[in-house]
Amino acid sequence: MASGTLITVEEYLNTAYRPDRDYIGGEILERTVGEYDHSRLQMLIAGILLANEALWFIRTLPEQRVQVAPNRFRIPDVCAIRRGAEEQVITRPPVLCIEVLSKDDTASGLEERVRDYLRFGVPTVWVVDPRTRLAFVYTPDGIRHEVSDGILRAVNPGYPEIEIALASLFE
Repeated sequence: MASGTLITVEEYLNTAYRPDRDYIGGEILERTVGEYDHSRLQMLIAGILLANEALWFIRTLPEQRVQVAPNRFRIPDVCAIRRGAEEQVITRPPVLCIEVLSKDDTASGLEERVRDYLRFGVPTVWVVDPRTRLAFVYTPDGIRHEVSDGILRAVNPGYPEIEIALASLFE
């Protein structure tokens, strides 16, 4: 939900929200988080990425502010950035952004988030639904691909591809 009052980027960056919130054109938007299935899946994904950071040359960041445009900040459930690209607020495209669906997420809200990531230059966005146990991969070609072979894959330009077996998230 929007706060109704527009604030500046500077105010947003200097305010702590619990949980943190997206910033879109001066409005503060709440994120849907906090239930077991969302939290558990987010932690499992982050844990697998974290365990493979050296192999994939990444840093794993849960709920990290990502500035996708001058007046737009998104907070993916999990993202992976290239090792060496660490900064307090991410201003360069991560190699992967991951959204775990919550029961209150809307299709239009999700599509807007994914578009923001892709326009920013993120090469791969994963959307994982803990209730249906389905996952989708979005890439800059504009096509949403359902994971049909059981492996979530992400392009990691110049480095090994990032891969997670979908079954390992729902054991």
